[in-house]
Parts: sequence; C-alpha cells; structure tokens
Amino acid sequence: MSETAASIQKKLRPSRIILPIIIGMGIVGWLLYREWDSKAIEAITFSWYALFFLAIALLMMAIRDLGYMYRLKILTDHKLSWKKVFQIIMLWEFTSAVTPSAVGGTGVAVFFLYKEGFSAGKSTAIVMATSILDELYFIIMFPLLFLILGASDLFSIDGSRIGHISDLFSNRYFYFAAIGYLIKLLFTCFIFYGLFFNPNAVKRILAGIFRLPFIKKWRKSAIKAGDDLIVASDILKNKPFKFWFKAFTATFFSWTARYWVVNFLLLALVIGLPAFGVSFYEHIMIFGRQLVMWIMMLIMPSPGGSGFAEIIFQDYLKDFIPVGFVIIMAFLWRLISYYPYLMIGVFIIPRWVKRVFSKTE
Repeated sequence: MSETAASIQKKLRPSRIILPIIIGMGIVGWLLYREWDSKAIEAITFSWYALFFLAIALLMMAIRDLGYMYRLKILTDHKLSWKKVFQIIMLWEFTSAVTPSAVGGTGVAVFFLYKEGFSAGKSTAIVMATSILDELYFIIMFPLLFLILGASDLFSIDGSRIGHISDLFSNRYFYFAAIGYLIKLLFTCFIFYGLFFNPNAVKRILAGIFRLPFIKKWRKSAIKAGDDLIVASDILKNKPFKFWFKAFTATFFSWTARYWVVNFLLLALVIGLPAFGVSFYEHIMIFGRQLVMWIMMLIMPSPGGSGFAEIIFQDYLKDFIPVGFVIIMAFLWRLISYYPYLMIGVFIIPRWVKRVFSKTE
C-alpha cells in the first residue's frame, strides 16, 4: 500500500483547492462584470426572514451531511465512531471537490476506509454500495421528475417551450442530461449485475475489454477491479432488505436536502421584492432542474464541475430568479454547497493523516 498511500496523500494536498477556487471565482467574477445590475444589489434586504431562510439553507446542507454520515454508519455496521465518520465524509467531499466530476472521490474513499481498519475487500464493498445507492437515486428521480414536470418545462430556456418531443434534440441541455443519465444507468446496471448476480462474468468482460490496444496498459487495474467486485459481492449480496432500505432512505434525504438549498436561498433573497413570487410547482421545477444540472456535471472535466456549475446555474435557472439576482444566487449556492468542503478538508487532512499514519495507532 506504500505506493497507494503516497498517491493518496498527493491528492489530499491542501494546495489542490487553489485551482477549483480560481476557476469558480473567475467565472463568477466574469459573469458579475458582464451582467452587473446595481438595482438588484440595492433591492436585497437582510431582514429576519432572509436570515431565517439562509439558516434553513445551511440546515439543508447539514441534513445532507448527516444523511451521508448515517449511511456510512449503516454500511460499516456501526463500527466507526461519529467523529471518524465525519472525517471520512469530509475527506471524501474534499477529494470530490478537487477532482473532475466524472472521477469523483470514490477511489480514494476505499483508501480512507482501509486506513480506518477495514479490509481492502470490505472497504471496496462499502464504497461500491454508496455508488450504487447514489446512482439509484438519480436513476429513479430523473424519469420521475421528467414525467411529473414534462420535457417542456424541465428543459425550456429563456421562456422558449418545447412543443414537440423532437424539439428536445435541438436543446443543448437535453444532450448533456441524456449522456450523463445514460452513463449513470449503464454504470449502475453493470455494477448491480456484478454485485448481486454474476461478479465472475463482469470480471471476464472487463478483462476482455481491456485487451484493446489503446487501453491495454490499464488491464491489470481492470482485473484488480474485477477481483474487488467478487469480494464485494460476497459481502453485500446477502445483506437483508432492512439494511438496504435504511441505507437508501439516508441517501434519499441527503440528496433531496442538498437540492432544496437553492429553493431556500431564493426565498431568502426575494422576500419583499415587489411583484415576485414562486409557486409550489416552480419550487419543484427548481428542484428538478438542479437534479438535471448534477447529471450534466458528470461529464465535465473541471474539478468538482467548477466553472461549469456557475455557468449552467446562471443559464438554466434564470427563468425562476429575478433579473440581476442569478449570479448572486449562483455564488451563494456554491459558497454553501461547494467551497466549505474545500476549507474543511484543509483543516481535517493534516489531523487525519497524522492519526492514521501514526506508528502508535
């Protein structure tokens, strides 16, 4: 594990926060410069109502993290203390924030669990279970929201409605969402089949695919992934329904709370604005579009989707936010849901590394 440890510690360097901050802040600064609206700034009033809804927005993120922590407690059979679970989740989020969205922090999470005393097989099983549960949320919720809200509302931009299903294919966001969803669906089906039905077949498929000349150099890693899948399958496939129900319930509350952050930020900023209101249906629409945004971010190469997230927010949610407020909302959204993990990670990393690599532990 020495080579792995060295590479993991390299990924956890606090200096890695610089790039996503520069990208994100640079995009926000450029958008503010391009669309500055002094009247919108002057219209913001920090009343007790505004502070209340800001507090609720922060509470949503706390619920999100608590849900993740409780899920990890379930998946580890309650063998980790709340303190250790908190550290792992924060490190996991930090790694996700400084790596491309398509990569995420799952690979590093296996190492985190391994260093907390779990076997390599058990650590892999836990991380695979979290991936399956996360992807299952998107796989269920996206078509459900698509049916409830309709393509016309879910993908319309600048007030232009989609009148026919063929119009979807001229909508840039539909392509992003469709590709992201397809990746999630195929990945989940592949891993689900391997975990619960035939891990040996999946290993053979991986070994065959990675015989191709342009990816042959990763064949050993693919075979190792197949071996890990077999071990994980032995650990997870006999878990009772109650185990999966509790874990998915925690997953559901975590992601749902995260998406309600923007809704409460909107309420905090627009309270008292004349001639502006957001109906319950529009709140559901904002929730749905955030889920679609997250699926789109899967295929973005920047760390944590930085830069793209701010642009997509400004363009995709402006139909529901007063003119001049969109960039402010985008900045506050990332300030609450993204940048804190960079900062917390900087403080936790040195302590965690010192603890888990201590010779006396």
